[in-house]
Amino acid sequence: MNEIYIQYYKTNLTEFIIGSYDNKICLLDYRYRKKRESVDNRIQSNLKAIYVEQSNNIIEECKKQIDEYFNMERNEFDIPLLLVGSEFQKTVWEALLKIPFGKTTSYLQLSKDIGNEKAVRAVANANGANAISIIVPCHRVIGTNGKLTGYAGGLDLKKRLIEIENNLFTQNM
Repeated sequence: MNEIYIQYYKTNLTEFIIGSYDNKICLLDYRYRKKRESVDNRIQSNLKAIYVEQSNNIIEECKKQIDEYFNMERNEFDIPLLLVGSEFQKTVWEALLKIPFGKTTSYLQLSKDIGNEKAVRAVANANGANAISIIVPCHRVIGTNGKLTGYAGGLDLKKRLIEIENNLFTQNM
C-alpha cells in the first residue's frame, strides 16, 4: 500500500492537515471541516494510499510558506502540487490557480473561464471539494453579488484571507 505522509499543523488562525505524496503536496486542508471524511476518502482511494503521520521536507516547506503567507511575507507559493480529483475538478482547481493574488472572482466568472458558463453549480461543488486550500485559492471565489459565500474554513477565515491578500497586495505596490 502506498503512503501519504500527513502532519497536523496549528496556526494562530486555524488548524490544517497537510499531506504529501510522491514529494508533492496533495492535501492542505482544514482539519475540522465538514467534508473531512469525504476529502480524505477521495485522496486515499484515488492514490491507493493510506495516511501515515510523518513529516518530510515538502511538508516542512509547506508549513514555512503558509507561515510566511499569514505573516504577509509571501504572495505566491512555489510548492509542487498533486491535484487529486475528477478531470472536471482538476480543471476548476487549475482555473483557481490563475486568479491573481489580491483579486476575487465569482462562480459564474469561473464557469466562463473554464468555457462552461452553465456549470456554475458544478464549479461551486468542485471549489468546495478543493483539498489544497490557500495555495489553490478557492477563498478568492465569492458570490456574483460580491458577498462571501461558503468556505471549508468558515466565512470568518475566508474574510481574513481576503484581507491578508488585500493588505499584502497594497503594501507591495
